[in-house]
Amino acid sequence: MTIYDELVARGLIAQVTDEEEIKELINTGKAVFYIGFDPTADSLHVGHFMALCLMKRLQMAGNKPIALIGGGTAMIGDPSGRSDMRQMMTKETIQHNCDCFKKQMSRFIDFSEGKAIMINNADWLLDLNYVDVLRDVGSCFSVNRMLTCECYKQRMEKGLSFLEFNYMIMQSYDFYHLYQTLGCNLQFGGDDQWSNMLGGTELIRRKLGKDAYAMTITLLLNSEGKKMGKTQSGAVWLDREKTSPYDFYQYWRNVADADVLKCIRMLTFLPLEQIDEMDKWEGSQLNVAKEILAYELTKLVHGEEEANKAQASARSLFGSGDSADMPTAELSASDLTDGAIDILSILVKSGLVASRSEARRAVEQGGVTVDGEKISDIKTVYDSKALADGMVVRRGKKNYKKVILK
Repeated sequence: MTIYDELVARGLIAQVTDEEEIKELINTGKAVFYIGFDPTADSLHVGHFMALCLMKRLQMAGNKPIALIGGGTAMIGDPSGRSDMRQMMTKETIQHNCDCFKKQMSRFIDFSEGKAIMINNADWLLDLNYVDVLRDVGSCFSVNRMLTCECYKQRMEKGLSFLEFNYMIMQSYDFYHLYQTLGCNLQFGGDDQWSNMLGGTELIRRKLGKDAYAMTITLLLNSEGKKMGKTQSGAVWLDREKTSPYDFYQYWRNVADADVLKCIRMLTFLPLEQIDEMDKWEGSQLNVAKEILAYELTKLVHGEEEANKAQASARSLFGSGDSADMPTAELSASDLTDGAIDILSILVKSGLVASRSEARRAVEQGGVTVDGEKISDIKTVYDSKALADGMVVRRGKKNYKKVILK
């Protein structure tokens, strides 16, 4: 099976231009391709997984990735998938976020000896002359055509700023610049980026001739992949300081039954033959599949040791009700009143709920357990002795903390 066929079999390809030429590039290791990452935070999240894993797969097949950090386009803000304008960031914040990205990407991509490149589009976009851009690049774009694109149509009712309207031109210019300076002949992006990507291909061909060798591919379900990064409590980050390896493991351990095999196929590096056999699994076997998914992705991001610890902790939690390596919430003596603390205060101080009223509802609805025992009385209290060795407090099915008195 060729690498292109594998990408299709894993459900990673949605649309392409010039499919036969793209196959030839990828399968022979001649693709110099880029994927863009907007530095809107100081950590990547699980919504970036699909792109990172794709880059890793293609690099393993001999192709050369370019990780393009959007330090320049972040000064404008991508309107795709947005109902309002993004908050503008300072240059210092953008640079800090860019620095954080490279460290995390290095777990997926080998940047040694020129095998991959990380580059920031601020290096060329911020030095462009406005009038020159209007004359040289703007003349290649039809406003009427741009307004038919989904990324703009969905913003027209609430208002689209002229600042954001320039995003497509800037992203298109990125491909044009990379093609000329680094020989980049292929770009990947999510289905929500299709219009911007076609703009880049069209710009190259209009500026350099119809025979210019530049092509595009979109990733299947990348918009859905971005949603993977959001949970009820916020984003699931690749930075262990923001999302612990245990919480990261638990996130994937708790994916929906309908999604687990799809995620294994798209995001892990397990052989397709093994995954095809798993397609037959159902019932309790899906829990095994979820463990496999959680372990493989935690190992990829945090290393084998952390993956083993997270898996052992999760299994211990569901088995004996204890876990030494799960997220911990520490209480101090000042948190106790007369040497004791009630369950509502424990839930709030551990961060499992935001308020006492939310804690009360959780208990009254039967959603709170301590060391595996359901708590039904909101007046339940625990003394310092009970807290000394720590106890596992659970709210709902997915939120756990080991609470201990320090």
